[in-house]
Amino acid sequence: MNAADIEARLRAALAPTRLEVLDDGHLHMGHAGAREGGHYTVRITSARFAGLTRVARHRLVYDALGPLGPQRVHALAIEAKAPDEPSEAV
Repeated sequence: MNAADIEARLRAALAPTRLEVLDDGHLHMGHAGAREGGHYTVRITSARFAGLTRVARHRLVYDALGPLGPQRVHALAIEAKAPDEPSEAV
């Protein structure tokens, strides 16, 4: 799985109004986890997140991506917002 795969799955499942998928692999060169898979940051805004807790939003993202272990994703940072919420730096 790469950033384009992550983006495609999230667009299909959550119909985001804003989506940014960053490959953070270059920040983890030499880190033991870098050998286990990629590191990504996802910034996503979707109406599907309205009224949900942070944990519930993250679950929706993970559900949309399916099993990540076999797809070689080691770390995923998520900023998930509803359209009426301000964005924060991750």
